[in-house]
Amino acid sequence: MVGIPPAAVAATGLVGGYAVARWTKKRPLGGVALAAAGAVAAREWQREAGNVTAAALSGVYVAAFAGSHPLAKKIGAWPSVFAVAGGVAAASWAVVDRRK
Repeated sequence: MVGIPPAAVAATGLVGGYAVARWTKKRPLGGVALAAAGAVAAREWQREAGNVTAAALSGVYVAAFAGSHPLAKKIGAWPSVFAVAGGVAAASWAVVDRRK
């Protein structure tokens, strides 16, 4: 059975976390979705590429989440979320996913 690539999980976590927070109007619920997807992606990064890579990509994931907020003030919320999700997915693909 083929699993979902960690790049897709991470990108979905960023987009899905924002969507949940926005549509439910409950930011903590969005944070739960964001954290859950981040944990799944981190576990896969660790399994496929080791602890150092998992820690680095987890840092990229958190930095993307944090960076999406000031970026949203410049380009809008959804474009910001999609931009950082794409960046995280590209980083994950380049470092882990393309090895397969």
